[in-house]
Amino acid sequence: MKLPIGRKHIPLIATAAVLLAIYLTGCIAYDNFSGLRVIRSLFRDWSALGIIAIGMTFVILSGGIDLSVGSVLAFTTIFSARLIELHGWHPAEAWLAGLAVGTVFGGLMGGLIQSYKLPPFLVTLGGMFFMRGMAFVVYKQPIGLKSDAFFSVADFAFPSGGGLNMPVTVIVLLGVFFVAMYLAHGTKWGRNVYAIGGDEQSAVLMGLPVGRTKVLIYALNGFLSALAGIVYTLYLPSGDPGAGWGFELDAIAAVVIGGTLLTGGVGYVGGTLMGVLIVGVLDQILKFNGNLGAAWLRIAMGGLLLTFILLQRVIARLSAHRTVKE
Repeated sequence: MKLPIGRKHIPLIATAAVLLAIYLTGCIAYDNFSGLRVIRSLFRDWSALGIIAIGMTFVILSGGIDLSVGSVLAFTTIFSARLIELHGWHPAEAWLAGLAVGTVFGGLMGGLIQSYKLPPFLVTLGGMFFMRGMAFVVYKQPIGLKSDAFFSVADFAFPSGGGLNMPVTVIVLLGVFFVAMYLAHGTKWGRNVYAIGGDEQSAVLMGLPVGRTKVLIYALNGFLSALAGIVYTLYLPSGDPGAGWGFELDAIAAVVIGGTLLTGGVGYVGGTLMGVLIVGVLDQILKFNGNLGAAWLRIAMGGLLLTFILLQRVIARLSAHRTVKE
């Protein structure tokens, strides 16, 4: 089912309005909230989740789901940290190995889902348990990184004005965002993703490469989950087999708050980034307040998620009603 052009953009508009309202609330309530330092911290602190959420956007656009992303992130952090610190690998070599593992693992899950018509929820749930277990097999405790070659990358920053520099983690996030925007809206592959999510049977009848596209979607998501693991390592800096708990749910929430329909076919990479920023701004407000615990961030996320799900349902019903009348 395709939504009318005006109505299908309502969730995205609502996301932008919520982000603006929350940010302005913070600016009014707290001094220095609008400063560049806060904005830099917002992007830096949530860069790993942002990268995962962008990958999740393509999965949900296709009508699927991926619960393994947090575990892939954790595996990549501890796998690369062990290679660097305990085996003397250069960081670039360790990160390439981690990206390769994440990409292949995602592609294998996509192949199972496509070849055997298995539910994505169950396949990726198994992938979540598998990769989390493998992370603890690699090393049971966090590994701190002390390599000079590692810190030459981790400490890199691009001058951004105002006496502040843009950390490498933010640069990676923005690079992923612009590439993802191009893939989604400027390539035939991106149009295929939307077509599969809108109506997979119609996509098959149209002769679109449904199987190959779905495998590539999960491979891309695995790659981005591993990349998020590298960014997470640069941010801390350490590898941790327990990292990324709940990231899969946070990413799904950010994607839905960003206006992507859980049923697939309608969604926005830009909306996803705004969804992540909403979570980040709420977190910054709680830090400025100082009297509210982290539980309130979860409460606010839950309320926003339920609100956007209800909004999606209302839009879908209005569109179905209009289609029947026509």
